[in-house]
Amino acid sequence: MADLTKLPVTVITGFLGSGKTTLVSHLMRNPGGRRLAVVVNEFGDVGVDGEILRGCALPDCPAENIVELANGCICCTVADDFIPTIEALLALEPRPDHILIETSGLALPKPLLKAFDWPQIRARITVDGVIALADAEAVAAGRFAPDVAAVDAQRAADESLDHETPLSEVFEDQIACADLVLLTKPDLAGPEGVARAREIIAAEAPRPLPVVEVAEGAIDPRVIFGLEAAAEDDLA
Repeated sequence: MADLTKLPVTVITGFLGSGKTTLVSHLMRNPGGRRLAVVVNEFGDVGVDGEILRGCALPDCPAENIVELANGCICCTVADDFIPTIEALLALEPRPDHILIETSGLALPKPLLKAFDWPQIRARITVDGVIALADAEAVAAGRFAPDVAAVDAQRAADESLDHETPLSEVFEDQIACADLVLLTKPDLAGPEGVARAREIIAAEAPRPLPVVEVAEGAIDPRVIFGLEAAAEDDLA
């Protein structure tokens, strides 16, 4: 049962170009009656994702509820950026019902999930679920990222990132932490590509994972919200 005293947070992972911002924009327009707050940490094109999302701002997710963290990978700036941002969102009036965190495409989810155990916030928020977006065509081809050159440029833009970690290992970490995988752009991959991508995801997952195909970020918010995973407890 959900802890009603804690604000639920959904963490959205996936490589640059996998469709994270498209998904978040869709959820902002279709929040399922929830008042949302959004944290964006995609710094590959600094400012772009934040501006896109602010352009989608609606009464259930006004512009002041959208925060962009562009000082580097969120998992490396927990004390300086992440914790103060979460505290500021918790202090908003009216208080959000749910927080969405769009991570950098190269962020490793585990360090971020561990941040939810920090004393300042652990009694006030919980990870409702970790959603990993995977580009069906890229996964099927073994590239994992739809635009490898863009990912390489993203690596170069942040000195705190491990430049040696293969994309396959980053993908493995994203899948290992996921509670749900969204297979994006299935139309471009075709039936054979989708089937191959599903095989690869199943092989990487440490446990059976639900995999849902999604195009243009269009998905029922009930699929995303209310997972009650308490994912931070998995790393205790």
